[in-house]
Amino acid sequence: MAASAREPYVVCQDVFKIYKVADLEVVALRGLDLVVDRGEVLAIVGASGSGKTSLLNILAGYDAPSAGKVTVGRHDLLRMSSKDVEDYRRKEVGFIWQQTSRNLFPYLTALENVALPMMLTSLPSKERRKRSEELIELVGLSHRAGHSPDKLSGGEQQRVAIAVALANHPPLLLADEPTGELDDATASEVLDLFGEVNRELDTTILIVTHDSDIAYKVGRVVLVRDGKTSAEIRRRVSMRRVAGRAERDEPLEEFTLVDGAGRVQIPGQYLDKLKIRERAKVGLDEGRVIISPEDV
Repeated sequence: MAASAREPYVVCQDVFKIYKVADLEVVALRGLDLVVDRGEVLAIVGASGSGKTSLLNILAGYDAPSAGKVTVGRHDLLRMSSKDVEDYRRKEVGFIWQQTSRNLFPYLTALENVALPMMLTSLPSKERRKRSEELIELVGLSHRAGHSPDKLSGGEQQRVAIAVALANHPPLLLADEPTGELDDATASEVLDLFGEVNRELDTTILIVTHDSDIAYKVGRVVLVRDGKTSAEIRRRVSMRRVAGRAERDEPLEEFTLVDGAGRVQIPGQYLDKLKIRERAKVGLDEGRVIISPEDV
């Protein structure tokens, strides 16, 4: 099924996030809009401080938006009670940190780490064991199941972290720089694993990354700038695929995003070239929107 025909699963509308630091207010998100289809793999990129990690933390239930609307499936993240948030984090979302040490307990084996989240559910121990073994097999580490994290390579640790995140069958998987501490070859293997998880389980996957080639590896990339989604890059052919190898033969299309209030972010280099500062003229000409300096 094409991505455009699928059901919207993650919906963010005019989302703001404001942090208070001493007597200062820091605005991390400034009216961000985002729609992700069920079963889609999406990469989110942006400079440090652009708001991408704040967005991921909100979708994970680790933080709450200050204003706007955020829904994940049937869950309204602004209206959930503390218990609802706890259930949401336990059942609906899996999270993978960049630092592998944050994903795994050092004194447990790989298999025990995968089984641990299931101990918070009513699943019988026999079923937990079976599920853990299935997930360890899915990430290709059955032969390393009895090893503790310090006996695993960085790539193997991240594979186990993916299995841990999938333990309770979450329909949404969030990954914050999951390949940031890995070499190129290992990072490609991890991305290939995300592709396998997406194909086998139809899991919706959002990946925050600084990978400069990510547009050639996933179907859609959203750029976040100054707390808002500003642009989108799509692959014309394989919209829902994700792969570790950059597929440069597939053409890319780049779009400027228009939010629900009709706002667009114009690239700074364009504004500088046209010497546009505080005001601009906007008009229509043969089906095109024309933006020009105020003195033209």
